[in-house]
Amino acid sequence: MLCLSACGYRFAGDESLPGGVRKICIPLFENRTGEIGLETGFADDLMNQFRRNSSVVLTGRESADAVLVGKIESLNTDTVSRRGAHSAFERQVRISAGFELKSIDGKVIWSVKGISSSESYPVVSDTLATEQFRQNAIAKISKKIAELAYQYFASDF
Repeated sequence: MLCLSACGYRFAGDESLPGGVRKICIPLFENRTGEIGLETGFADDLMNQFRRNSSVVLTGRESADAVLVGKIESLNTDTVSRRGAHSAFERQVRISAGFELKSIDGKVIWSVKGISSSESYPVVSDTLATEQFRQNAIAKISKKIAELAYQYFASDF
């Protein structure tokens, strides 16, 4: 897995996680859905949450004390409302993800599963526009899941 380097910004103080973890790597997410390309945006959004809110340093795997692994577990799209019997007016996409913080030797330090969020988007006659609305909804979900994951993480430490 490719680890993405991140800036080393830290808040004042010398805080660390259990086991003396001070530096973590957040690699691209594992994507268990059929939707191509989700793994990069989700990892980026989670890294942004840590940059804004945490004293933990984000780094590459080679200098990390632990790795925060994200898994996009599912993506489902359902019709919310219809124009007629065979035509959707609005759809909703729901994504679920899980996370594990693992020490370098592979021991799980922290985990959470089933963090999910959903977002509705309009269905219009222009297929490309509908797809853009769908992608925008997925981007919003990614940010929400990153916020929720960070909140769970921060509340446990």
